[in-house]
Parts: sequence; C-alpha cells; structure tokens
Amino acid sequence: MAYILLVEDETNFGIVLQDYLQMQGHKVDLTRDGEEGLKHFHQNEYELCILDVMMPKKDGFSLAQEIRKSNDQIPIIFLTARSLKEDVIKGFKIGADDYITKPFDSQELLLRIEVILKRVKGKEKQKVEIPDEFDILDYHFNFRLNSLERGGKTEKLSPKEADLLRMLCLHENDLLSREEALNTLWGDDNYFNARSMDVFISKLRKRFKETPDIKIINVHGKGFRFMVEKATE
Repeated sequence: MAYILLVEDETNFGIVLQDYLQMQGHKVDLTRDGEEGLKHFHQNEYELCILDVMMPKKDGFSLAQEIRKSNDQIPIIFLTARSLKEDVIKGFKIGADDYITKPFDSQELLLRIEVILKRVKGKEKQKVEIPDEFDILDYHFNFRLNSLERGGKTEKLSPKEADLLRMLCLHENDLLSREEALNTLWGDDNYFNARSMDVFISKLRKRFKETPDIKIINVHGKGFRFMVEKATE
C-alpha cells in the first residue's frame, strides 16, 4: 500500500475518492489546489501523486513540472474531464505514468495504481540483476544516473527515456516488441501508453541524431530495432 498525494479541487469528488482509496488500505492526503498540493509534496514523503488537471492557482500540468524538479521518479497519474489528444500527449511529455478521463470507475483507478506500484517495485528488484551501464559506440549510457555521455558532454535523460533506452540496449540489433516494452515500463499496452512510448522513442532518436550508425527503427506492427553498426576490422 502507498502514501498518496491526491490534488483535486472538486470537494465532494475528492473526499469520496480519498475515502475509497483509504478503505483499500492506502494513506491519502487530499488538497484542493495546485499550490496547496505542492506545499504538501515538499513536506511529506509520498509514493504516488494523483493530480487533477484543471485546478485554481496552479493547474495539474504546472504542479507536475514542479514535482519533477525535485523528484523525477515518483509516479504521477493525471485526472481530467478533458480527453483532447493534445492534453494527453502534454501530460506524458511532462512525465505522467497514467492519464484517466472523468468520469471513471474508482476500481479502475485502483487497478491502475496497483499496476504502477508493482512496476516501480519490479524496477527496484531488477536494479541488481540488469546492467546499469552501456557503451553505445562513442556514447556511454549510465542508467542509474539517467545520463548519456559523449565526448565529454553529458545529457540528462528523463526516467522514462532511461528505462526505454536500457530495454533497447538489452535488445541491441534485435527486436524489442511493443507489447514487452509497454507492459514492462507502463504496465499496460493500451492506446494512451502506446502514444506515450512513441513520444519517448522520438526523444531518444533526437539524442542520437548526430550518429547515423545508431538508429531506432520501427518494425511495423511488431516493435523497434535498436541498430548499432559497429565498424568492421
């Protein structure tokens, strides 16, 4: 069970959702605007954040960006009455782990929370079993530090970029199926998660754009190939 920050400006809905999650064993702090939510976040050690998008004082997207500045690992779920594709993509670009549109069934949210928490715990177990560092031609990728270094210049990767790049490295020159990546890193292979993954694939391609011998190739209907063409002797 998790210590959850719930930021929701609809008072009755927030109280009902807080009560439901606490009945399921979670500890939940409810705040009613983005500024109050940020204050609580800095005062407590939360394990997951559930943020309404449309709120007074500070909207959910702005709040998530502030949260990511001090903690780039904590899972974030957005709640919204809007289902615009642009909003969904914006949420995932900020670093959302999930995005759920109102009205929704409380049990559905609970199941999504459980999937995210299992994935986080699974990643913690994998840290001692899977390599943390990779040499990709003249790049050095450090998963633990979320960094990609080349020629003395280091770029900071987002947690999702680092997760995805490590999976690609583990499947170098081989197929990484969409289903495997989505289920491992997002916990579900639904449409919104697939769009989120495509956003991060595009970001990784830009990281390697100066090196034509490194490519992330779409394999239609199947997944991706991380092609690293090493020079022959």
